[in-house]
Amino acid sequence: MQLKRKSTTTIFGCVFALFIPKICFADKICTAPSEPVTIKENNTDDTLVVHINVTTKDVTLNLTENPGNAFYLRGSELIAKKGLDFETLSGPEELTVQVRCNKTGYRSITLIVIVRVENINDNYPSFGQSEYTLNVNELTPVNTSIGLIEAVDDDSEVLYYSIEPTLNRYFRLENMYTPKILVNKVLDYDVIQQVKLLLYAQDTPLPLQHTPLPSQPSERSFTATATITVNIKDIDNRPPWFQPCTRVTSGNAKICLSLGYRGRVNLTEKQDGALQLQPGPVYARDGDKSRNEEISYKIVRGNEDNIFQIDENSGNISMLKPADIAGPISLLVLASQVLNRDQFATTSVTIDVMKKSRNPPRFEKERYEGYVYISSGPENMVLRDRTTNRPFRVRARDEDFASGINPDIRYEVQYSSYVNITTDGFILLKKAVRTDSFALQLRAVDVSTGESGTAALAVLVIPSAGVQSPDESFRAGDMALLGFVMAALLVLCLIVIGYLISRVKKGNPDAFKSEVSIFSSKLRDTGRSRARRAELREGRLDAVQAARVRVIPRERLRHCRSCGLQTSFNHSHHSPVVQTKGKANKQRVKSILAKERRKDDGHKSVWFKESEDSSDIEVEIIPDTIGIKPEDEVEKGEGDFASHPLEDSQMELGDLIMSNIQDLSSREISDGRDGLNTDRKDP
Repeated sequence: MQLKRKSTTTIFGCVFALFIPKICFADKICTAPSEPVTIKENNTDDTLVVHINVTTKDVTLNLTENPGNAFYLRGSELIAKKGLDFETLSGPEELTVQVRCNKTGYRSITLIVIVRVENINDNYPSFGQSEYTLNVNELTPVNTSIGLIEAVDDDSEVLYYSIEPTLNRYFRLENMYTPKILVNKVLDYDVIQQVKLLLYAQDTPLPLQHTPLPSQPSERSFTATATITVNIKDIDNRPPWFQPCTRVTSGNAKICLSLGYRGRVNLTEKQDGALQLQPGPVYARDGDKSRNEEISYKIVRGNEDNIFQIDENSGNISMLKPADIAGPISLLVLASQVLNRDQFATTSVTIDVMKKSRNPPRFEKERYEGYVYISSGPENMVLRDRTTNRPFRVRARDEDFASGINPDIRYEVQYSSYVNITTDGFILLKKAVRTDSFALQLRAVDVSTGESGTAALAVLVIPSAGVQSPDESFRAGDMALLGFVMAALLVLCLIVIGYLISRVKKGNPDAFKSEVSIFSSKLRDTGRSRARRAELREGRLDAVQAARVRVIPRERLRHCRSCGLQTSFNHSHHSPVVQTKGKANKQRVKSILAKERRKDDGHKSVWFKESEDSSDIEVEIIPDTIGIKPEDEVEKGEGDFASHPLEDSQMELGDLIMSNIQDLSSREISDGRDGLNTDRKDP
């Protein structure tokens, strides 16, 4: 249209120029661009829009059309007086400005300037409100739309939406251009009751996952945010659940299984009030926890004799009359919603009719005391006393049984987390004890009747074995007694040592050796008679004194007739007999052995003959067979020997004396050899 207008002006100008050349020339006094002039919105004041070309002098320019009074002329320049806003333009996006050119003697012309305002991204998108609330029922099918929430932007016709969290498992957006919220997963009120979402609207394209979109570095982006709260509503989709129960999941369905109830009544007795059941009274609640529908109860089977009744509202079972037959009675109980009878559940109630028990279980004591070591750990037993490692054990008796032992008794521990109790009544630690003591209650339950008895147990923590407790230190009396005993032993040792030293000083070493042997024998035979030991000691000393004789070997006797020794042999027994003649007429023989030994001992009996002159002593070595009694007498003698420990001591002393005599004999023989050598030199 502008081109058409320009062409028309040119044609008319040329026509006039043929006849009036001066007027045709006036048509060119000013010109302006025929194409629209573009200016960005939000421009600054006094922005140059376009330059008017004036071809001659003295041409005046005037604005004949100025939309919104937004422009003015500065000489031959069209200037924007203020910033232009694309969104506030009342009309089209193009503004038409007319400029009139005047000069004296020339015809006035009007120039039309088209100013196009360019829209830029300078506004934020916006939602109708900052927060939204949506409600959705549980079990709503997947991909169901729960709402559409859109934003607006004055700068753009297209917005891009996203939801946070982007990996929300319950809800999603239909696509990035349409903010329709869809169910992404089956909702369960028991699992989740509310979900909060953040919905974003952006006026620039959003990068797709794993595919970022290129964007201009200078391109501005604006985003709007809205908070969406989605409330999940609980619907009536589950029947009543008897309590307690075990939950089982099958796909999206949840079931709560009850194992039923059990109680006891006595035969031919009517119990008043509600029956005590295990694990508790009959009770059911709505499977939809937030709805809590009212429940009613009814016995539907097993009560043909009308022995029991159930309260419709509470579920308590009571007796109408006593049961006359022992054994279990099984009842089937129905629980249903009052407003929706299609929602119901059933359970079993077993009543055991039993003969009455006359005596409950009872512990042997009302209070017990046990002990544990401070180092004891799990599985260690509680001990019954401090001094032994015998385990602690409790027993409960039932007088309804002749033996007092009820096989249906079970033990329990109450009010303590430190120990367990076995079926046999032994107490075991569950963990290390960190206190000085702890108390608990033991309970014995007759599982057949439900009767029980209790007892208290106090457990003390004691030091480990081998570690002395501060409470077990020695008392003053114990220490005084120990000092007295040690002093007595010290005095006794000093007396013995002084006695031995006095004997050594007398110059009789043989007697000293004998005394040492006697002292050893005294220590072994402290219970024997003192008088008898003194008599034996005197006899042994005399024997040792008498044994100090000079013995000459057999092969040298023929050369020493003056010694007064004769040697004879008993050929029948091959036992030599040595005789020593003395000058005295009176001789006495004293035996130091009261009993002969057995012939298989290999010992010989020795007899001493002592004269008044101690220098002349006759020594006889008696054969083994002489004086041996028959076997029956020997057996009798052995019995006597076994019953007389004093005679046993005498034989041991005899052996000691024999060994001393042999030592003395060997010395005398050696002296005799030296004497013979001297005789040879000096006959």
